[in-house]
Amino acid sequence: MATPSFALVQILRETANRLAGGAEYQWSHFGKCNCGHLAQTATRISARDIHRTAHRKLSEWSEIPDDFCPQTGVLIDRVIDALFELGLTNTDLRHLEDLTDPEILARLPGGRRYLQRNQRDDVVAYLRTWAGLLADKVPSGERRVSGVECSSPFAADTLAIEVP
Repeated sequence: MATPSFALVQILRETANRLAGGAEYQWSHFGKCNCGHLAQTATRISARDIHRTAHRKLSEWSEIPDDFCPQTGVLIDRVIDALFELGLTNTDLRHLEDLTDPEILARLPGGRRYLQRNQRDDVVAYLRTWAGLLADKVPSGERRVSGVECSSPFAADTLAIEVP
């Protein structure tokens, strides 16, 4: 499971809200699928640019190797590295793409159930449940800045990556 942080919770919620609000969704497109939408939110890179670079190296998000190394400088490697910097793992990304993390499924509103990986509403439910689960685990000190409860101690776009 991802390392809990308020930044990650905010990015998961923002991604869920974008999808619920009608953002273009296509499970078979690297930039518009489950992981693609999370990558867009976390890095501010367009779906088109994510797709353009990812399909050259991977046939799907679940192919991120366990020994991933971002040293190539290829845009998709920088995107994956940014997701890892948020506290995600390749296992988290595999689960997100297929909506299969057992801990998240167990916490779904209405109880555990099978989710279809290519259904927008299921993706939104999964992301919101995951955000809630991680929010419960965020260290209490991270939830406050100068004694005030806040939505995030830093802007989500701090992970923005420039597209060459």
